[in-house]
Amino acid sequence: MNKELKKVLLNDKFLSLIAEKITAGERININEGLKLYKSHNLSALALLANEKRKQINGNFVFFNKNFHIEPTNICIHNCRFCSYHRSINDSDSWDYDISEMMEICKKHYRKDISEIHIVGGVHPDRHLDFYCNLIVEIKKMFPAVHIKAFTAVELDYMISMANLTIKEGLLKLKAAGLNSIPGGGAEIFDSEIRRQICYQKSDANTWLEIHKTAHKLGITSNASILFGHIETYVHRLNHLEHLRNLQDQTHGFNAFIPLKYKKFNNSISETGEVNDIEVLKNFAVSRIFLDNIPHIKSYWPMLGKNLAGFALHFGADDMDGTINDSTKIYSMAGAEEKNPAMTTAEMVNFIKQSGFIPVERDSVYNKLNVFE
Repeated sequence: MNKELKKVLLNDKFLSLIAEKITAGERININEGLKLYKSHNLSALALLANEKRKQINGNFVFFNKNFHIEPTNICIHNCRFCSYHRSINDSDSWDYDISEMMEICKKHYRKDISEIHIVGGVHPDRHLDFYCNLIVEIKKMFPAVHIKAFTAVELDYMISMANLTIKEGLLKLKAAGLNSIPGGGAEIFDSEIRRQICYQKSDANTWLEIHKTAHKLGITSNASILFGHIETYVHRLNHLEHLRNLQDQTHGFNAFIPLKYKKFNNSISETGEVNDIEVLKNFAVSRIFLDNIPHIKSYWPMLGKNLAGFALHFGADDMDGTINDSTKIYSMAGAEEKNPAMTTAEMVNFIKQSGFIPVERDSVYNKLNVFE
């Protein structure tokens, strides 16, 4: 335990115990996680989370060069927290065909892009073969690019509509060129909360089973949580425990992404949003609790650059990617970054100014360039 941490924790027996557990590489439980959430000692939480981050990732902060394709915002689900959903006849809906998405690729692709990230709504008429064909076409044009695509909710629908098992559907996508899957759609695993905010959506067991099956097939993934709406700390911790337990079994999660609920343009806007202190506290507890998921992502298009930078001091070690103004999901919900894009130089400078060593990575966290 470093001297600064010892000094801050001098008169707090509980936080000192957590520090000892972190130093010894021991796991905290849900009750301890709850006490951390309720702690008002924000400085200590930052130091504890950074102690765990340093154990895993040293002083490195990762990013990659990527862009997003969002095939459609038309969705069969109408989740109450969602600002992205549109119906087929809405004037601001979109539904790109494969040729249009290939034009998006041509517009955004550069030779140093390592990842194309594909997520969107669950369109009623876009099934498994459509998305397999999309992946095949992208790989024909850009064979070396890593394709991270389709949330578990999208996968559940397209595979079910093809009358395949999860394993069969994922194998078909993998054969087409799918490399990994993102962490979206997890929201909160608690069944009662899901009933209130996304009752139509795939349930928690389905989400977990899809990721478990993907991991067994060699398809790694990310995990996420949507926090700051009607859930409690206990709901968050139960969610984290499900992820931690699955990671113990498969070791297939690359990163965990805490996603803050944004209140604009959706049907639970009256709940408001949590403040920045609560966001940072959530990052810290997530880093300490998820001792077996190697990376915590500070997703700057959603948080805004300033808050994303602060999150790096509360356990986060990844800034996602350069994005290139290719996502609308959070800007439609009132995110700080209306046109999210950063050049490599801007990302490197931002991370250095935050006090860390920038590392350009690929999608599975191999180091490509270290900017000392």
